[in-house]
Amino acid sequence: MSEVRLNAETRTEFGKGGARRTRRAGKVPAVIYGHGADPRHVALPAREFANAIRHGGANVLLTLDLESGEQLAIPKSIQRHPIKGYFEHVDLLAVRRGEKVTVDVQVHVLGDVAPGGLVNHENNTISVQAEATNIPTGFEVSIEGLEIGSHITAGDIALPSGSTLVTPADTVLLIIAEAPTAEQVEAELAEAAEELGIVEDAPVAAEGEGAAEGEAAAEGGGETPAESSAE
Repeated sequence: MSEVRLNAETRTEFGKGGARRTRRAGKVPAVIYGHGADPRHVALPAREFANAIRHGGANVLLTLDLESGEQLAIPKSIQRHPIKGYFEHVDLLAVRRGEKVTVDVQVHVLGDVAPGGLVNHENNTISVQAEATNIPTGFEVSIEGLEIGSHITAGDIALPSGSTLVTPADTVLLIIAEAPTAEQVEAELAEAAEELGIVEDAPVAAEGEGAAEGEAAAEGGGETPAESSAE
């Protein structure tokens, strides 16, 4: 597990306006919780924090340099702008070396699915308890050679020494299902369209022909083609 040192400044402005000014200054508003202490409002350098998350993952261990001294912390909740992607706010959990914490760890799937198969992801993370300074960055599972109908549960994940599974062992992470045929996909789409009340528009050409016939009849004084030929 990687450990990153960041300078953290105490925040004295709160609310939406204060948070906006903090972000304009190139910092991320954050709050440190834990160990029964009062929440501490701080600001983290945005670029350095983004690099820490990019390289160390969502459970990266941070050493924060505060006016009062060093504080170890891990991200507990990260809010990002839904469109622009920048960090809007971070909740940090204060930890100590040797202390055990419960975190959610990402599960990565390796290998190719069996011919005619499809991977259904039921859960992408599992919860584990580990030392704060030795949190797994991720777990890998291989689907190579698994037949259609196979599945992988949380209990199938090999945990490193010092980590304990918190998620129930029988929790299904993924299933190798049979891929639907083109006909089945079309039928499902048609059924979904029917449930939503989507109907096909009348052909444009037919509407144009009807309008043209009406205009022709109006110009001819309302005569039918048969009456016109008789004259």
